[in-house]
Amino acid sequence: MKLDILNTEGSKTGKSIDLPDDIFAIEPNQHAVYLAVKQYLANQRQGTHKSKERGEIKGSTKKIKRQKGTGTARAGSIKSPIFRGGGRIFGPKPHAYNIRLNKKVKQLARKSALSSKAASGNIFVIEDFTFEAPKTKQFLQVLTNLGLNDKKSVLVTGDMDSMLYLSSRNIKKTAVTSAKDLHTYQVMNSGSLIIAASAIDKIKETFA
Repeated sequence: MKLDILNTEGSKTGKSIDLPDDIFAIEPNQHAVYLAVKQYLANQRQGTHKSKERGEIKGSTKKIKRQKGTGTARAGSIKSPIFRGGGRIFGPKPHAYNIRLNKKVKQLARKSALSSKAASGNIFVIEDFTFEAPKTKQFLQVLTNLGLNDKKSVLVTGDMDSMLYLSSRNIKKTAVTSAKDLHTYQVMNSGSLIIAASAIDKIKETFA
């Protein structure tokens, strides 16, 4: 697959680049994509939720009332779950939500996600650029020139560029990541993928 390389003005530079078919033109495996997205979202969960059971509630252990003759159900502790302020029955406990996924499945998922984006025409290749200092306004202008200022997009750079990252973090629906850190969820969650020319080689190395 061959794409034109654009400049920061959104115009064609007259150059083009070949996207490897074994990464950007495979038959997408939707189940692998599903598993990779599920793993990413699960791994974002802290798992620190906790509620107190009756044994962890502070309170008197004295029997509330006599066992028989009250005309109501028996009750042995103020900490019982049936009373206000009592412990919770089968409440949540801290645990990890991490999901393990085979390395080859994760790689297949990323290839499938990239291929889906390429097939839908939502991949743009842009010449390498950076800023001398963090400039949100300049970064937003680049997105506007590409017609992506109001759309979800991810800029993929060859190596992590702190100036581009700082310039983009206040812009909604926009993210900057390096080629080696690009994951399936980012690709699928974005409307468009902007890939710096130097990132293509990095992507090839990642899947080598």
